[in-house]
Amino acid sequence: MPESKPRKKTASTTRQASSQTYKPNPVWFKPVMFGLMIIGLLWIITFYISEGRLPVQAWESWNIVAGFGIAIVGFLMTTRWRS
Repeated sequence: MPESKPRKKTASTTRQASSQTYKPNPVWFKPVMFGLMIIGLLWIITFYISEGRLPVQAWESWNIVAGFGIAIVGFLMTTRWRS
């Protein structure tokens, strides 16, 4: 019985491996990430210390949502952080 020839590997398999190379984050990434987390925390602390008068009095309790929203954006950036 004749043996079949093995298939040749295509060049596309080698290209996929090279496209997943290590790419470090830009220089601004870590300061922005940590800055957003700290700003969100300070926003919430300011709201509680000022008894709702600061940072934006018209927003009332929505200041908590704004502070957590800012901090969450910073925490979501950690999923893309490469050291």
